[in-house]
Amino acid sequence: MTSKVTYLGGLRTECVHLRSGQTIITDAPIDNNGKGEAFSPTDLTATSLGTCMVTIMGIAADNHNINIDGTVLEITKIMASDPRRISSVEVKLIMPDSLYSSKEQKILETAARTCPVALSLHTDLHQVLEFVWKKA
Repeated sequence: MTSKVTYLGGLRTECVHLRSGQTIITDAPIDNNGKGEAFSPTDLTATSLGTCMVTIMGIAADNHNINIDGTVLEITKIMASDPRRISSVEVKLIMPDSLYSSKEQKILETAARTCPVALSLHTDLHQVLEFVWKKA
């Protein structure tokens, strides 16, 4: 078992990662009868996409002796209705103030685009990636 989720009432859950004991609280968003005081389940989906991308980039970076420490991701989730679902996730990857060769950029971009979460999401969910590289 990976995690244990307890419904706390009021459209809130507590999620426990069993191996580490770390917890995450989720809350329904304001536009769906919730309080919006924590990540919503769909926020976690969008955030998981970004964290997976940068994690796989980190593995590729380690394998190719590339430093990506300080990379920042700005994630925007766009919802659709009828049925209510995530229609798009926009991920802006702001790379640290380093100059990366075109080969290094290709390695990192390929890693991001092929992370397990990206490959697991339905093809109807648009994944929009923008890489911001420091210019020479």
